[in-house]
Amino acid sequence: MRIIFAGTPEFAVPSLRAAAARNEVVAVYTQPDRPAGRGRGVTASPVKLEAVQCGIPVLQPDNFKGAEARDARDAMRALEPDLLVVVAYGLIMPQAVLDIPTHGCWNVHASLLPRWRGAAPIQRAIQAGDTRTGVCLMQMEKGLDTGPVRLSLALDIGADETGGQLHDRLAALGAQLLSDGLGLLRAGFKPVASPQPAAGVTYAHKLDKAEAKLDWTQSATLLANKVRAFNPWPVAEARLLDERLRIHGAVALDESHAISPGDVLRMGRDGIDVACGEGVLRIRTLQREGGKPITAADYLNARRHHAG
Repeated sequence: MRIIFAGTPEFAVPSLRAAAARNEVVAVYTQPDRPAGRGRGVTASPVKLEAVQCGIPVLQPDNFKGAEARDARDAMRALEPDLLVVVAYGLIMPQAVLDIPTHGCWNVHASLLPRWRGAAPIQRAIQAGDTRTGVCLMQMEKGLDTGPVRLSLALDIGADETGGQLHDRLAALGAQLLSDGLGLLRAGFKPVASPQPAAGVTYAHKLDKAEAKLDWTQSATLLANKVRAFNPWPVAEARLLDERLRIHGAVALDESHAISPGDVLRMGRDGIDVACGEGVLRIRTLQREGGKPITAADYLNARRHHAG
């Protein structure tokens, strides 16, 4: 087969390796190099770096929409692809592009559709308290993650699992799913496309750094889920003990109290217990401004030493 792969972030790299395992990827599409990091230097995407290392040609059009993108569409058409595989590409594929490959476009999506369509399915699943998620191999159509599903694999979300940890597990599972789908297609057994059910649709809106601030009037369970979901980015934060802290690890305690939300109930080796609208949030790992993530015990020791 002649496969075109389109992806940008680290999540897509395992799937690119799976698609390229038999030297069938004729080109890789990824977003243009952009400034990143503290120095704001122009940086290539993880997918581009992997493609270059594998010796696969890389194309980086700004978009595929409108008359001005005709050259980009013509360049893809000239590659005569049998299949376009899209994994977290980040650019909208118009119908004119979806119609180019012989077998259309497959998308590896990090949720069990129709739950969590959209940009941040991994983090939103944890934030909502979901205990199960997975990956889908979807036949792309014009709508946002609305296409029929050809294959899927599920997994359980760990009680203490962070967004970063689940990201890595789903990236590997997505590569396995894509490999399974490609194997069937090579053998002449195109996986059946099943329409998504109309019930159970939810949207995973893009993460916003403004969401990171913890609202102590919410329940401890909601806040603990947010802390897990937003690790490693954008990282939950709160004003606590007279300073701004980033919260990397916390658990909810099913405990009643009679103090105001946001007040510290107790501090010790096990963590810093903060009263919430319902229950108590025990902060285990945190970060001071300009510092590195440390345990709550080390943080309290440092404060005592400074005060002494």
